[in-house]
Amino acid sequence: MKGKFGRIGVLAGGPSNEREISLRSGRAVHDALLGEGLDSVFLDVKNNIDEIIEKSCLDVAFIALHGRFGEDGTVQKMLEDAGIPYTGSGVEASAAALDKVVSKDLFIGKMIPVPRHIVLIKGQPYRYDSDELGMPIVVKPHLEGSSIGLSIVRDKSLLKAAIDKAFKYGDKIILEEYIDGRELTVGILNDEALPVIEIVPKHKVYDYEAKYKDSSTRYIVPAPIPEDTAARARSLGVLAHKALGCRSFSRVDMMMAQSGGIFVLEVNTIPGMTERSLLPKAALAAGLRFGSLCVKILEDAVKARKGKE
Repeated sequence: MKGKFGRIGVLAGGPSNEREISLRSGRAVHDALLGEGLDSVFLDVKNNIDEIIEKSCLDVAFIALHGRFGEDGTVQKMLEDAGIPYTGSGVEASAAALDKVVSKDLFIGKMIPVPRHIVLIKGQPYRYDSDELGMPIVVKPHLEGSSIGLSIVRDKSLLKAAIDKAFKYGDKIILEEYIDGRELTVGILNDEALPVIEIVPKHKVYDYEAKYKDSSTRYIVPAPIPEDTAARARSLGVLAHKALGCRSFSRVDMMMAQSGGIFVLEVNTIPGMTERSLLPKAALAAGLRFGSLCVKILEDAVKARKGKE
């Protein structure tokens, strides 16, 4: 057995629309763990997770899967059934966080401010009155991450196309009030908030292009906002994390309106995990380098398992 964790399986790839992003995260984590002198094996997961678990003889799993299958509780349940400790949130919290409708309802129940929104279901008639949420409006699937299927509609004549696009990714979509302001994100580690990051995309919208292709997108940490506002953002981040029952770490995305009000958008239970990703940036600002962050996440996984025994 090499290292204090034994054989670590970094699960990456997966069958979701975020496969390529997941592979990047997984390779970065795997390299970091090797750099820490740990026994890490990189596992490219598709739909063969049962076979991989059986053949790999893992002592602990580091989940670097994004989107459905890896982030919705499916893999978490398989690992629990196999008796293998794993990083991040459990089955129920993972499923709730990925589902934007469920998570918004839980946030509202805990008095966490969210943008006004309505839910549309495929096959059911709908009529959107622009007075209800205003224009522009955000249209997005309820089960995708990385801004996949998301549109910002500024002209009502383009709304149907945006709705049709979102419905390609599932039977339920969200129409959400557009918050004109600044995009913030709060990393959570050990169930506590890290420094706030402000995201500044070139074209104001932090979509897939801005996240993964546009090198001009800027990430400012700590965010240049008043300390009381930053404290409020950190507090809401922890509240959102706990409202879903998340464990160990997550990343909470939010908008700060021009009025200064903060609205929580969603919680990512398995955020990007390259050294350029947001959670590692926040951790570094708090004095924790990438390799140490990965080790800390593993320690939390082992501790959570022991707590259940």
